[in-house]
Amino acid sequence: MNADQVTALRILLGPSGWLEQTRFFARALRGRAPRGPGELLLVGTPDDEPWHLAAHLDQESRLAGIPGLAPTLVRWSPPPAAPPHLRVGLTRLEAARRGETLFVVSPEAAPPPLLERVHDARRAGATILALDAGDPELDDMAHEYLAVPPGLAPVSFDAAQHLVSAAAGEPPARTGLRGRLARLLDAVSGTSAPAE
Repeated sequence: MNADQVTALRILLGPSGWLEQTRFFARALRGRAPRGPGELLLVGTPDDEPWHLAAHLDQESRLAGIPGLAPTLVRWSPPPAAPPHLRVGLTRLEAARRGETLFVVSPEAAPPPLLERVHDARRAGATILALDAGDPELDDMAHEYLAVPPGLAPVSFDAAQHLVSAAAGEPPARTGLRGRLARLLDAVSGTSAPAE
């Protein structure tokens, strides 16, 4: 999905309230992103690793200048011959600590071994975020979650990942008098972005 497709999807979803939900979750992700690279741990299920989301978050991290958004993809069975950044296994979750964020992406109910690791990471002080299909056990452990129930949400699970990653790279909205003045100065100088 390219930037134009994400923009079109945002326009279509505007009236549904879904866009606000994904932005709220993305702000939580951005706000809880660790300061340094490698401290945002991204894990999926044994059958569905979030490669695509990892690539988009890495790109948003570079474009927005937010090193903490660059995720470490944690894999269930990384091949030993894989490059170092693709060789990070589940033992990394055991080392999760305060100041790190564990982002769990689960398009189906999280399996018990994943739930155990999430519980342990939370107990060690890591912040837990979840993007799931409406998994009550995982949602109960998460500090913030976004549920995308199949057949009920106005977007697919894949589209929700695109919306979250794109919104995570957006600068926070400027509010108050200073924000209005900054927007006015941007408009006068010709540097403002087009309104959504």
